Amino acid sequence: MYTYYLGRNERTPTYENPYECNQCGEAFSQHGLLHTHRSSHPGEKPYKCNQSAKAFVRGSILRSHERRHTGEKNYECVQCGKTFSQPSYLHSHKRTHTEEKPYECSQCCKAFACSDVLRKHERTHTGEKPYECNQCGKAFACCTGLRNHKRTHTGEKPYECVQCGKAFARCSDLRKHERIHTGEKPFECSHCGKAFAHRSGLHSHERTHTGEKPYK
Repeated sequence: MYTYYLGRNERTPTYENPYECNQCGEAFSQHGLLHTHRSSHPGEKPYKCNQSAKAFVRGSILRSHERRHTGEKNYECVQCGKTFSQPSYLHSHKRTHTEEKPYECSQCCKAFACSDVLRKHERTHTGEKPYECNQCGKAFACCTGLRNHKRTHTGEKPYECVQCGKAFARCSDLRKHERIHTGEKPFECSHCGKAFAHRSGLHSHERTHTGEKPYK
């Protein structure tokens, strides 16, 4: 699936096609397909990112890339108000409201809203960890895990809170932190309705209803 910006024929990465060519913007479902495609692109990359030193053929691709550093999220879900940096991410998010899960695991029949989440899940069955850190050799099941891990070596914290300036290595950590300012509590107990800012808080609370004591 491809998403198009305002009528311009520029393909952007989606959850179904997460591997983006940094020269033409075309996205692929597998890293191997992207690697093969890149060989067809000799030439200059005049648009360079000041934070990561990555270079791109078009300014529009650079601007899309820079949102990863700035945390800018201009695309808002009309149902819950959650915001995203790319329209394709918003499109996939909408399935959390419709509960559409078209991607099913062939081994355990668990279903997912996005194909890349299914691929990550399937590695829990296979044990595959194709993404390896070139500094310490630690391996990960997904590229996001490797990217976040590398920041433990570099100390990079590209995600900054616009309200207090605190910086984080992972976008998910920034989102959790932002709830301190907004007061948002999206995780609600199905037993009593009490709400929590973090999933871990909900899990701990639910044990007061179930009586579960997992730490022996």
